[in-house]
Amino acid sequence: MKLSVFLSLLFLTAVWADTPANCTFDDIKGTWTFFIGSNGHDNTVNCSNMGNPKSQLQVTLYFPDVAVDEFGNKGFWTIIYNQGFEVVISGRKYFAFSMYEQSGSTVSSICDKTLPGWSHDTFNRDWACYYGKKITSVPPKYYKKNKPHRLFKLNYDYINNINKQQKLWTATVYPEYEGKPMRELLNKAGGPASQVFGPIKAAPVTWEQQRLSETIPEQFDWRNVNDNNYVSPIRNQESCGSCYAFSSMAMNEARVRIMTNNTLQPVFSPQDIVECSEYSQGCAGGFPYLIGGKYAEDFGLVEEKCNPYKGQDHSCSTDKTCKRQYATSYRYVGGFYGGCNDALMKMEIYRHGPVVVGFNVTDDFFHYKSGIFIHTGLTDRYNPFEVTNHAVLVVGYGTEKGVKYWIVKNSWGEKWGESGYFRIRRGTDELGIESMAVSSTPIF
Repeated sequence: MKLSVFLSLLFLTAVWADTPANCTFDDIKGTWTFFIGSNGHDNTVNCSNMGNPKSQLQVTLYFPDVAVDEFGNKGFWTIIYNQGFEVVISGRKYFAFSMYEQSGSTVSSICDKTLPGWSHDTFNRDWACYYGKKITSVPPKYYKKNKPHRLFKLNYDYINNINKQQKLWTATVYPEYEGKPMRELLNKAGGPASQVFGPIKAAPVTWEQQRLSETIPEQFDWRNVNDNNYVSPIRNQESCGSCYAFSSMAMNEARVRIMTNNTLQPVFSPQDIVECSEYSQGCAGGFPYLIGGKYAEDFGLVEEKCNPYKGQDHSCSTDKTCKRQYATSYRYVGGFYGGCNDALMKMEIYRHGPVVVGFNVTDDFFHYKSGIFIHTGLTDRYNPFEVTNHAVLVVGYGTEKGVKYWIVKNSWGEKWGESGYFRIRRGTDELGIESMAVSSTPIF
């Protein structure tokens, strides 16, 4: 394919970015050529108008996290769920979404190419656009988008069956779900751009990790540390698939409070992320690694008053005079996607603060009221949900009657669950919750 045709295809595809690709480690690892545009830009560079590349760089990505360029320099890389990947090497960062195309309800993932992405030096001063093409081709993957236009209806038999099946938690009816389009509930659980395409598993706990995790308290909650609460208030994302933004803002809010001993108590703007971030898909979904970490480092976060929450997609309307709060050292707990486990999460939370996690939302979770959640395996035939990846904030952990659990802040309002929180079984990777925790550090 001629370069000009290839670039045209890239830019055409970029405007369809309302659905993620589905690319795995096996698809991404290998040797890539990065086609890089002109340098000297700042973070306002428009990569949809990249133009012809000015240079090339060949980089080989080894499983699970080592990158080596054509000059022998070693660096780091990680896949970002199934959406794309980031490479850090020779003082520069490269991030792009994997390519995909859509025809009607059929989405094809083109995992050996990327959409136009962003490159900048590690000091965030010199920006350029780029795209990637893998040396060896990867066959396209196809899947059908579901279109849940049906309306939710209350199913008391399903609730009763959940409560008969187990005794660790209690399910309840939320009357406000009645008559809601299933699309709205899908958005609450992460949005169509966060759809799950396969099992997510935590890494095995090593003997050393287990030993170190046993040296810290068995019960801990950032809402009550020496009678101090370091967690910001519960909020409600409503029917926008912005959980990734709410949980990412909540992590940074909590970590600012911890680092300043509650002297500073910001509430950051999720709407700024929904409207202004090119690293996510607005109300269709996104991933915390790119928002709580990368966006916070590259662009910074603003407080709620600078762009109050609207709960819907909109053109970027953030007050440009507002000061931005930056973060750095963003990473997956465990070092890379797939390296996390319960022992590492426990230590990260205790030592540094709450972490953002993703987990697979299932039918029964929507009806959680109280207790320690475990997936029952039951399916609501009246209201079958698409399994999506919902982002939430883990603020602590504990044990009740011999059952270990995480304490988790949701973004569905104070009337849901345990005053907006839920507990979920710990140490068993329940619904993948221990598989991809994200951490970052605010800058002062």
